Amino acid sequence: MTPDIVPAPSALRGIGLKVGSVALFCAMAALLKAVSDEVPAGEMVFFRSAFGIVPILVALWVSGELFEGLRTNRPILHVRRGVMGTASMAFNFLALANLPLPEATVLGYAAPILVVIFAALLLGERIRLVRISAVVLGMIGVLVVLWPQLGGGGGSARGAAYALCSATLGALVAIQIRMMVGTERASAIVFWFSLTATVLSLLTLPFGWVMPTPAQALCLVLAGLVGGTAQILMTSAYRYADASLIAPFEYVSILIALVLGYVFFAEVPSWWTLGGSAIVVTAGVIIIMRERQLGHRRQANRPLEH
Repeated sequence: MTPDIVPAPSALRGIGLKVGSVALFCAMAALLKAVSDEVPAGEMVFFRSAFGIVPILVALWVSGELFEGLRTNRPILHVRRGVMGTASMAFNFLALANLPLPEATVLGYAAPILVVIFAALLLGERIRLVRISAVVLGMIGVLVVLWPQLGGGGGSARGAAYALCSATLGALVAIQIRMMVGTERASAIVFWFSLTATVLSLLTLPFGWVMPTPAQALCLVLAGLVGGTAQILMTSAYRYADASLIAPFEYVSILIALVLGYVFFAEVPSWWTLGGSAIVVTAGVIIIMRERQLGHRRQANRPLEH
């Protein structure tokens, strides 16, 4: 986790870590969905955040960076990121309670598409035709997945609204992180977010927390531990390979969500979901490939140091 020590590049190791993190995040979502009918979203946020801190602290302790890795000079930025991230997490858990797992997963991928829009509006980044086209294509894919949910009304419509709120806030969080990575360690960003989310989730205690059964408590604790471990794997993946190489493997989560939804929740994906997923993945890959191309171009245009 130390930025001064860069491991030798290893594409296969980076891809393996990325796929492992994606699989664990899907398992976390399935564990939380299993208890979402009885456990309030605020309580799920607490368990996910509080127990998610444990693997992070263990990893920092093993690497000998426990104190250095948590140091920050910009606490206000961490609080702002924590508030938005906590709200995004809560809306995501509400979406899991009201939507099938595959649909909730796919709609979450509206966030990378919205990041492009917010980057232009808030950071002044220029968006050219390729990325504009990819954003439009991605939004069409999201609408394809949304269409039957909106027509269904009730819980489906609420779930779709929750998923879009989570994606919008998640995109704003990504913009915030872009503004922080220049001065803040990844370990500090993850730790202080988890701590902020834990504290904020306690504010929902008067609004109907329940005493979980042993089985529910096990799911909640495991969700936190699995989520924290997934965060570590994801961070490590980007240290072994270029982001543009391993980012497309994020979409493996859609396939995993389809399998978990079918096996554990008897959820059969509709053609709307499958078709919309294909469109969203295509748009996401176009954006990733375009970012890679622009990165190579910026590298080529960078003046040589003498």
